[in-house]
Amino acid sequence: MCANTLPNALVNPFLESLIALTKERDAFTLEQMLKQAIVNLIDMFVQQKTQSIHVYRLKDISKLFLSAISLEHIAGGDDIPEVLCQKLLDCYNGGERDVLTLDDGRIFHFFPLKQAVAYRNSVIVIEAQYTNADLTQAIINLLDIYQNYNGLLNDNERDTLTGLLNRKTFDQKINKVLSTVHSKAMRQDDHGHLHYFIAIFDIDHFKRVNDEFGHLIGDEVLLLMSQLMGKSFRESDPLFRFGGEEFVGIFGCAQEEDIQLVLHRFAEKLHAYQFPQVGKVTVSVGYAKLTIDSTPTQLVDRADLALYYAKNHGRNQICSYELLKAAGLLTEDIKEGEIELF
Repeated sequence: MCANTLPNALVNPFLESLIALTKERDAFTLEQMLKQAIVNLIDMFVQQKTQSIHVYRLKDISKLFLSAISLEHIAGGDDIPEVLCQKLLDCYNGGERDVLTLDDGRIFHFFPLKQAVAYRNSVIVIEAQYTNADLTQAIINLLDIYQNYNGLLNDNERDTLTGLLNRKTFDQKINKVLSTVHSKAMRQDDHGHLHYFIAIFDIDHFKRVNDEFGHLIGDEVLLLMSQLMGKSFRESDPLFRFGGEEFVGIFGCAQEEDIQLVLHRFAEKLHAYQFPQVGKVTVSVGYAKLTIDSTPTQLVDRADLALYYAKNHGRNQICSYELLKAAGLLTEDIKEGEIELF
């Protein structure tokens, strides 16, 4: 069916979803916009309901970890038939589009997503009853637009060495989290309430690494550190490189005490990791809780003060601003913007 024969009632929703897609800057929301655009595209071509859309990615190179995000957020996204899993792995490894029809008549379409260096390749799986070749090509074209746009965002928002988000993007992310927290507080909405924290990670004695092994090895340590962080934390917890050997994470936890478990689990993984030529590397970590009356600058200053305490009291440890303050170990008040990270 040619696009110019379609009624506006079908074309306009797709065009609107495409416009929404190219307005978005947040990676997770961008992915949701892509799914909606695919739904509207399928409806425009064949006027059929899309059953589900999942995005599968590899979390760990050495261990296969598949995460599924459902368009309708339905349960059971990870519980997929063995034959479907095999097709998924074939598409991931081969990078070729595929289709699978199950015995019960359900049709699954597999499309590889070749994203920027900061992201591992992933596969988008669409369950929809269509065999239209023009629609398949239209979805491929849409995915190309998404990948090109996503690449532009990555070039602008990510650190060139590590692929983590950069300092400018941090301002956007933290303001968005603060806005969400403030909105929930105003509505007195406790449903799905998360406790948010900002943590600053600083590689201990990193100057010694550069001095003894050279800056190329130092850069390799930074890259491997960023990859280890990416494998250790959830994709919903954004990670940033602020410059030099300092990294920042924003973490949402169901329980307030969970942040300590999250950070200590990463420290244990780091302790077990052997960096080529360098060997063991440790980090000092300072973190602070996000509150509705705090500003981004105040949050960074508090986490940074906790970090300085950790580095001045033996390094290789994790310190909480709130716990240090409650124990009377931090006596000075922080003026906003007083502490510099660079």
